[in-house]
Amino acid sequence: MNTLSGKHILLGVSGGIAAYKSADLVRRLREQGAEVRVVMTAAAREFITPLTLQALSGQPVHSDLLDPRAEAAMGHIELARWADALLVAPATADFMARLVQGRADDLLAAVCLACEVPLAVAPAMNRAMWQQSATRDNLANLRARRVHVLGPDTGSQACGETGPGRMLEPGDLVRLLCGMFQEGALAGRRVLVTAGPTREPIDPVRYISNRSSGKMGYAVARAAAEAGARVTLVSGPVALALPERVNGIQVETAEQMYAAVMGHIADTDIFIAAAAVADYRPRDTAGQKIKKSAADMTLALEPNPDILAAVTALPEPPFTLGFAAETGALETNARHKLRAKSLDMIAANLVGPGQGFEVDDNALQVFWDGGSQQFGLTRKTHLARQLVALLAQRYQARYNKDTVVKLHAQDSA
Repeated sequence: MNTLSGKHILLGVSGGIAAYKSADLVRRLREQGAEVRVVMTAAAREFITPLTLQALSGQPVHSDLLDPRAEAAMGHIELARWADALLVAPATADFMARLVQGRADDLLAAVCLACEVPLAVAPAMNRAMWQQSATRDNLANLRARRVHVLGPDTGSQACGETGPGRMLEPGDLVRLLCGMFQEGALAGRRVLVTAGPTREPIDPVRYISNRSSGKMGYAVARAAAEAGARVTLVSGPVALALPERVNGIQVETAEQMYAAVMGHIADTDIFIAAAAVADYRPRDTAGQKIKKSAADMTLALEPNPDILAAVTALPEPPFTLGFAAETGALETNARHKLRAKSLDMIAANLVGPGQGFEVDDNALQVFWDGGSQQFGLTRKTHLARQLVALLAQRYQARYNKDTVVKLHAQDSA
């Protein structure tokens, strides 16, 4: 199983002799199933050619901060939105210092400043530079900002000296990068996710459905698996591949989704209802195709089972995250659904032409009793990881609170 399968890895290369290893690093990342794009500093191009890294990555190499070919000439924003993780290897002493200062005077530094995804640096420098107090202070500063520092190694260096400061080998960097996507925030938890639309048959040919592509639900299932959870995904009809390490159950109608959810809910710690379930179904389904006639046609509808309400009404319901797709009054409608369905959290987004459904980007506002958080427009894979990280925090807070209450009750008995 390739942990980096389908991931977008942005590789930054700064100007050190270890840049020659970046070529092997690109190759190994792609072997793990990642899509790789490379950003080089001007100094890096003195050590290894962009053509080499372009040939290995299969993508153009980026180096110009103000690139008229980029979206609105904002290449650093475009690349930052594309990436699932950013790894700078090698990261020289100079680049680490500039990162600490928040500089944005070249493309790589600007991308690092604009990135909202995991950022990792692989230090590479002479042993004396590595041991300098200024470098140690910069290192502490980066770690305090939750930048992942991978290495360095100890060994012989290009200058002829031996000691700490040698960049980790590409294979070790790939292994550590894989670990960044398996942080274990939901380790051991059983998560049930619903995704996609449902189809309610009118006759053997026609059905009632909606515009849901399932992309958000599938991204959430993948993110939960990356966080260490044991994930079951109940999916309506979509054109998406089942994420790795996720158990899939395919359904078509709302009643089938209801049955699948209720059949697994007893063994669930966290329920994430991302599916766009049809609220109504035809009261009668024709056994044969209904032929067109000149007369008007009336279709009688009846309500489908309310999956969310059924789950939260259980004697011991799991931690439940619902979704709300709205065309207006987002917060008002989302908070009403949060209370009416007794949810622990709700993730709400606006939908309409080119927004929410059938697109790769989305934005969310997440609400819970006493709090909220907003996630700006980004790829649904990014958004899912942000949402799952927040969910893990809220779940852990409630889990710890419930544990304290149970222990107190036992002590009082």
